[in-house]
This record gives sequence, C-alpha cells and structure tokens, in this order.
Amino acid sequence: MTTPAGQHHDEARPYSAQVQQRPLTCASKHHPRHTRLPGTIAKRPTLPLVRDEAEWRPKGEPEKVNVHDFIDKELGKVTPYGVYDVAANAGWVNVGTDHDTAAFAVATIATWWEKAGQAAYPGARRLLITADGGGSNGYRTRLWKTELARLAAETGLKITVCHLPPGTSKWNKIEHRLFSHISMNWRGRPLTSHEVIVNTIAATTTRTGLTVSAELDTGDYPKGIKISDREIQNLEKQNVLRRHDFHGEWNYCLDPPLPPPETSVLFICGHLAGGRPHPRPPSTEPEAASAKPSRQFLPLLSH
Repeated sequence: MTTPAGQHHDEARPYSAQVQQRPLTCASKHHPRHTRLPGTIAKRPTLPLVRDEAEWRPKGEPEKVNVHDFIDKELGKVTPYGVYDVAANAGWVNVGTDHDTAAFAVATIATWWEKAGQAAYPGARRLLITADGGGSNGYRTRLWKTELARLAAETGLKITVCHLPPGTSKWNKIEHRLFSHISMNWRGRPLTSHEVIVNTIAATTTRTGLTVSAELDTGDYPKGIKISDREIQNLEKQNVLRRHDFHGEWNYCLDPPLPPPETSVLFICGHLAGGRPHPRPPSTEPEAASAKPSRQFLPLLSH
C-alpha cells in the first residue's frame, strides 16, 4: 500500500489486521456493545440494462434491455448504502435516490438504529463502526464527523470509528459478507424500477444465514456542504470528538455532549453578625406584640 504522497506505509498492514479483529472482539464482550460495518455499493442506473451476466428465461420470451448504461432522465439512478451487523450476520441497505454524501451515510445509520438496531440491542450504549478510508464515510470528510456527532447526541450512543487505511477497502468484511452476495443475487437481472432494486436486495440470503433488509430513501442530500475548521475545533474542545493516540485521523470517538450541570438553590436563615436582627424600614402600621425578628435569606448556588 502507498500513501497519497506515494511513500510506503509500514503500519498499514498490521493496523488493517487489527481493525478487522476489533469488531469480533467487541461482539464477544458481555457488556452491551454493537458493531457495524458501513459502506456504499456501486451506484446503479435504474433502467433495463444488458449486463455481462446471464439469467435463464423461458424460450422465446427474452427481456428487452438497453445496450448502454446512460442514466434515464425519468428513473434516474440509485445509491445503495449498506450496513453489515457482524454479531447478527445481517445486512441493512438504504437505497438512496439523491447524492451519495456523508449526510446520507449517517442517515442510513440512524435509520438502521431506529428500525433494527435499537430493538435488537436495547441495552447498547456504545457503537463501533469500521469503515473505509474514503468515500462518503471517509476519514477526511468533516461532514461525516459532524453528522455522527449529531447522531450521538440524539441517541445517547458513544460512537467509536475505526477507518481502514486508504487503499485497503478490499479487506473490509462488508465487501465479502454482504455486497458480493447482493451482486450475485441481482446478476443478469434488469433493474427496471426502484421496487425491483429494493426487493432484489432484500431477497439476498446465504447458506450461512445472512439476512438483508432494504428500503427506499427518497430524501434530499445536497452536495457542497462545507464544515469549517472552527466547527471541528469546537467538537474537540467540548470533548465530543476525541481522537485516539494511534493515528487519530483514522481512529476517534464521538460522545454525546454532557448535560449542563443542575443548579440547586439553598436558602439559609440566620441573623446578621452580632446577633442583631436585620434592620427593617419603618412601617406606618403598628407592629404586633408577638412579631418575631426578621431573618436574612442567603442563597447558595452549587454547580
């Protein structure tokens, strides 16, 4: 493997092996913790398209397809973003119709947590994500971090992210345990509509027990959202974004923000120094004979 500068990175291979083992280690822990492998399947045009693969059809009933994969103006294209649950051997695919952005990636994670993860792991407090080093969930993408910070605040989950080094996405388990089976399942099948795509992905199974859920996401995810240096620095100052000592650009945590300290007020009654009552302004009404000396109330604020 080479770095973007072209120099060999000696730590890439051992680090990648460590990232591959970490989900299995976390999945075997007794405390509630969940491991996810996210990623994006190759973008597919939504149209009847001839492919290299073949599928059996009744004799004399061939299905007409297009020769080129130009994007249809009416049907558009889809971006399936996948999630693989290591512990449950289950996949979740969000089929988006807009841009493949970091907001779309995190929205997929949020949808998975709301509709599947929270019910499967009701006591989970931490979430481990191993992801590729590039793409919409890349380690250089600032929007990915800010959206994950928002997700941590909304769910209360402590999110740990471990990126595979650049150029090592082939070692990501989601490629071999989820995406490859989806590709084999829809081989030779014209993707004529959103419904066909979603149903074909959801029908993917293996003899080892893989199950896949899929749904269509028609939300808008505009490109070009800029995150400033100050926004990232604020996350770090607030201890929401905490980078690990070892390659903090690849390994970091996003914690839910701490709640503001509760303010309690305590009133203490007592006399002024010298034992004399607090002087009161003269009153025009006659004071009752049984009136007691006035007391001073001192508020003490504890944070």
